[in-house]
Amino acid sequence: MSVLSTSKRKLLLGLSLGGWVWSQITHAQNMTSGRLRSMEEMLRGVESYPRALKTPLETKVKLYIPLLADNGNSVPANVLVDSAMTQSDHVESLYLLSQRNPVLIMAHFHMGPWCGRAEVNTRLRLAGSQKVMALAKMSNGNWHYHMAEVIATESACVDASES
Repeated sequence: MSVLSTSKRKLLLGLSLGGWVWSQITHAQNMTSGRLRSMEEMLRGVESYPRALKTPLETKVKLYIPLLADNGNSVPANVLVDSAMTQSDHVESLYLLSQRNPVLIMAHFHMGPWCGRAEVNTRLRLAGSQKVMALAKMSNGNWHYHMAEVIATESACVDASES
């Protein structure tokens, strides 16, 4: 009987430890459950974004994404940043942020003058209809953004059903 109770204790301890680990992972990655984030929440989720800066400038960045996506599993996105991409004026970081996905930062690109052009073409996985933000950090410390809305007829993540 003591063998059975020891294995039960180990099982319960393992399950509780696994639950704690999962809660820490979701907290660290700023995961939500299908809820639409505000712009402030999206910006707060980017660690390098300066807290003193209320809103980035809505210039220089252009996000091209279809308004209607048949399937949220693979939505094409193109981001262009108006920058000379020289040593003194270039894009340092480019983020693609999700208003609804369980993980806020869908992509983070590191750039520099070696890129030649500040342009990114990618595909995104979206958890339902939402706004997507392209956020660029420039070498002079300025932040620029562009937001575009996407209507996804089929969600890529199950979490989008709660909202």
